[in-house]
Amino acid sequence: MFILRFLARRLGQGAIIIFLVSALIFTLLRVVPGDPVRLMVGGMAPDTLVEEIAAEMGLRDPIYVQFGRYMGNVLKGDLGESFVRPASGAAVGGASFDDSTRGERAKVLDLIAETAPMTLQLALLAMVFALMIGVPIGVWGGLYPGRLPDRLALYTSSVFVSLPNFWLGIVLALLLSVKLNLLPAIGYKGFSYTILPALVLAVEIAPFIIRTLTVSVAGVMGQSFIDIARVRGLSRNQIVFRHALKNSAVPLLNLLGVQFSMLLGGVLVIEFIFDYPGLGLLTINAVMQRDFPLIQGIAIVTAAVFVLINIAVDLLATAIDPRLDY
Repeated sequence: MFILRFLARRLGQGAIIIFLVSALIFTLLRVVPGDPVRLMVGGMAPDTLVEEIAAEMGLRDPIYVQFGRYMGNVLKGDLGESFVRPASGAAVGGASFDDSTRGERAKVLDLIAETAPMTLQLALLAMVFALMIGVPIGVWGGLYPGRLPDRLALYTSSVFVSLPNFWLGIVLALLLSVKLNLLPAIGYKGFSYTILPALVLAVEIAPFIIRTLTVSVAGVMGQSFIDIARVRGLSRNQIVFRHALKNSAVPLLNLLGVQFSMLLGGVLVIEFIFDYPGLGLLTINAVMQRDFPLIQGIAIVTAAVFVLINIAVDLLATAIDPRLDY
């Protein structure tokens, strides 16, 4: 019964968040300077043709009318069609001369479905690398607060968080791909092309994991029930793995939920640097081409994923610590 009430409340809140995000993005796209129809027909097209096409597409209607029409289609599962991409999904708003789909527009939902698995793969691998780096260092630092391991954890996280991801991505690409020829860097022709951008993202996420675990583990180890566990004769390993890590998992879980949601939203800079065909690169191209339906669709899907991940994280946190009340 608790789960049903919880899901009903959180899904209702999530629906409001998604609606507000949709309204904000929709409005901002239509008040910023620039006309997407002009980009579609070309700079040399006469103004009469531009206005005719814009009227046919409903882009000259009041914003609230356009938004109502758009949300009605969204509720039916239709995120619209791209303004500039042909049905083949050509990446730069065009297609080859012999492309039979030149006259057809790509479905926004299809474009997102094609790129979302790539971003999901990148996000999962980045989280695995970040946990491999952050968990040992964070736990080690938390077990020895104020001593050398704690200081090393602080210094490591400080160095990692100070590295700009675009700079680190370029340096690692030059070193591991160009100089040492160990990993591919540009584009995607297999799983190995995910490793390098995932490493860059892991270095960006690891400092937050390190500091969260260091503080959390140190706090748990100072609790009275840890002293009781020692009196009962539990070994240090039993205390750490049965009690300290379990009680430190909730803050880490909340952090991972936020970080994973951000990764699934598309990592714009990293995907652009490595030309990785995920949601981030799709978003950048859509913004450059003023592809309104595609930008709106990505925003809605990203908001929905963020809401669902946060609900799942809260349920897991409650399962780990039943004392929590959401």
